[in-house]
Amino acid sequence: MTQTEWAMLKKSTMILLLLVFTTSVWAEAVSIRGVRMWPAPDNTRVVFDLSGDTEHSLFILEDPARLVIDLKNTVLNKPLMGLDFDQTLVRDIRSAPRNKHDLRVVLDLQRDVRPKSFILRPNQEYGHRLVIDLFDKQGNTTVVAAKPPPKKIASQAPRNMLIAIDAGHGGDDPGAIGPRGLKEKDITLAIAKRLRELIEREPGMSAVMIRDGDYFVKLQRRVAIAREQRADLFVSIHADAFADHRARGASVYTLSQRGASSEHARLLADKENASDIIGGVNVDDKDDLLTSVLFDLSLTGSMEASNDVAARVLSALGKLGPLHRKRVEQAGFRVLKSPNVPSILVETAFISNPEEERKLRDAKHQYALAQGIMDGVRAYFQQNPPPGTLLAMRQNLPAQRHVIGRGETLSGIARQYQVSPDQLRSRNNLKGDALRAGDVLQIPASSGG
Repeated sequence: MTQTEWAMLKKSTMILLLLVFTTSVWAEAVSIRGVRMWPAPDNTRVVFDLSGDTEHSLFILEDPARLVIDLKNTVLNKPLMGLDFDQTLVRDIRSAPRNKHDLRVVLDLQRDVRPKSFILRPNQEYGHRLVIDLFDKQGNTTVVAAKPPPKKIASQAPRNMLIAIDAGHGGDDPGAIGPRGLKEKDITLAIAKRLRELIEREPGMSAVMIRDGDYFVKLQRRVAIAREQRADLFVSIHADAFADHRARGASVYTLSQRGASSEHARLLADKENASDIIGGVNVDDKDDLLTSVLFDLSLTGSMEASNDVAARVLSALGKLGPLHRKRVEQAGFRVLKSPNVPSILVETAFISNPEEERKLRDAKHQYALAQGIMDGVRAYFQQNPPPGTLLAMRQNLPAQRHVIGRGETLSGIARQYQVSPDQLRSRNNLKGDALRAGDVLQIPASSGG
């Protein structure tokens, strides 16, 4: 055999082996490794974890309502069991082989739905995923965790200030995970709920939760909810993570229209902005709102107000423990791009630090963090009440005077005048609750409720 013939034979053999290998890989069935379900106020999300890419199709059947999902060249590794159907649009899920090579999955539905499906490519958290979003066809859903803005009895009637509280991450996006398994999405929701309680107890203030359960809300939607509800402030709550487990302390961020204020701020913004990719956003979705946001922000005082309230929150958190950054930082956080709504992002601690992870689990520490945020928010709005609000109206009224009687307490006087103890402390520069009979307290005007 000549050298040329030998080379041709060698080349032919390599091509044949490559074809055999390619065919075997192509023929290998994709497997469903698991399924998860997330009930949200405006939809039910069903996520199939896949071993590889596959084609799928779906169609609706009626009487009873069902959604049929056909997956090509796909098999089921284990039964679809253990799902919690409570508060979802799904009653049951079942499957069966089809055409010897394909798989048919049937979702038995509570009622008629409008489905939306898409495939997600692998990322740092997950492999291939098939996402099915089910929307109630009759529209029997509510805006995500939101309640309508306060109704005005008359055009000039004062209103409560509205604070939008954003618990970072959620659903398929766990956020950072601590050394002992604490998930950022869980701790941010716990602190957010405690902050809501404090705000709702504050005269002249109300709160709206961007999410109040374990489900995913894309960044654009978080921004939109704050705008739709006409919030006076947007507070996004997070828990930082870093490769060095010694990193610790809280920090507060606002939006940057240019570059980040530090490399850490830039990296953090990149990580937080990846939430949509991890949580599951269709790449075909358009982000028209955010493309015009910076133009809107340049026409308002939102950036200045954001930096002011952020500085006050940072100062209040500094009283609870060490700060990671002693000044407010800026970066291009997409969740802060809310036109006409001052917005801040609070990193409460480093969940990657074992000691801070332990503290984040503690309900008392969660409350203390929420109280710190509340103190900063209150301090800002006491000096900068939005026009037309109850707080702005009360500041224009003369303060009452109260002579402290023997045995009276700060909380009792606060109840008498329908104000909060914190308002009394702030108005009278009190450091604690100790009172002295005969002293005079300045009483700020009551909100009337």
